[in-house]
Amino acid sequence: MKAKYKIGFLGMGTVAQGVWKHLAQNYELMSRKLGADYEITKVCVRDASKPREVSIPPEILTENPLDVVLNPEIDIVCELMGGVETAFGLVKKALESGKIVVSANKAMLCEKGGEIFEIAAKNERAEIFFEASVGGGIPIIKAVNEGLVANRFSSIYGILNGTCNYILTRMERENASYESILKDAKRLGYVEADESLDIDGIDTAHKAAVLAYMAHGRWVPLKDMIISGIRNVSLEDMVWAKESGYRIKLVASIKADLASKKMSVGVYPALLPLTDVVANVNEVYNAVAIDGDLVGRTVYIGRGAGQNATASAVIADISDAFESLNSKPIRQTSATTATNVSMMELKEINNSFFLRLCVKDEIGILAKVASILANHKISIELLEQKRHQNKDEAWIILTTHQTNELCISEACKDLENADFVLNKPFILRIFGD
Repeated sequence: MKAKYKIGFLGMGTVAQGVWKHLAQNYELMSRKLGADYEITKVCVRDASKPREVSIPPEILTENPLDVVLNPEIDIVCELMGGVETAFGLVKKALESGKIVVSANKAMLCEKGGEIFEIAAKNERAEIFFEASVGGGIPIIKAVNEGLVANRFSSIYGILNGTCNYILTRMERENASYESILKDAKRLGYVEADESLDIDGIDTAHKAAVLAYMAHGRWVPLKDMIISGIRNVSLEDMVWAKESGYRIKLVASIKADLASKKMSVGVYPALLPLTDVVANVNEVYNAVAIDGDLVGRTVYIGRGAGQNATASAVIADISDAFESLNSKPIRQTSATTATNVSMMELKEINNSFFLRLCVKDEIGILAKVASILANHKISIELLEQKRHQNKDEAWIILTTHQTNELCISEACKDLENADFVLNKPFILRIFGD
């Protein structure tokens, strides 16, 4: 006879409704595949009278989250409400009550992950699963945590935000401006209510923090990352990239020096060679490339957002929760996996760079730009000057040989302050084949 477990929900938004739909409408199939009978016994929402896509029995609805997290009958709490502080407080109570938590909340994990795992580790019945927090339907957490468990990871990079990937794809394909495509993305519901979470790289950074922890056992706060978004990517950049054999993507990058046990985490628009599989992942799809010391490179591609893709990951976590309740395997995601990995300083993070400047169209400007870069020990690989639509201005586009983040940052400050530079310098990191 199969065990029967009871599930409670915190939040019933788009993803939660997708989970409900698949668990409720396909009960016999899901029960068989998950290896347990189950019942959704309580659902906490802000407004119980609000109409929803799915039909939820009114007797299991509540507006009090404690009816879920402190309910002694509930075995698994699905936290799908979002936000940080309120969600963390409820997850903490659920774990302290010995419940298993399933969460898609990358922001909460990024900011409170260390505390969450410490709480779970103190209670042998508690556990947290969070596959849906990164990559939507791509089982990337399970890949790092289980499938590649024998490996150490020198590099993890990829596309973790479908909104930015959709915008960049259409800009390149249609030769359309960032502003016009952003409007379409909003109309289609691809953009967060606070658009800066997507566009400025914050959502991607939250996900990168989760991956960095899974790979290296250290929670990296946003303040210790290099973060920039896609607002300033221009069509001119797109054209140059295509002509030079690259494509621009918003990339999350986790690099590690395995010998020194140091790592860096960054989120930024980057030039990827067209020969790179990740460079050819378009629209709302995500992709993650992982370099393991034993397996080499593996690449994971799939839908990174959307109701069904994320619901798929949540249900996979519910399946793991059932297995945990049945046999209680040894935790692999607790704080006990933490290592002594430290963060690289800016001067230790090396890259080649693409640099775009809008300058006065005057004699000697190229020499002045080269002089500033030379002062910071930056060697120029390629240098072009292009006509600007304003006759008194010009574009300078250049690429550098390998340098470091500190040098390029200081050089850009000097360029921005130079009287012949008319706007803030724009840079792209260049990834190799």
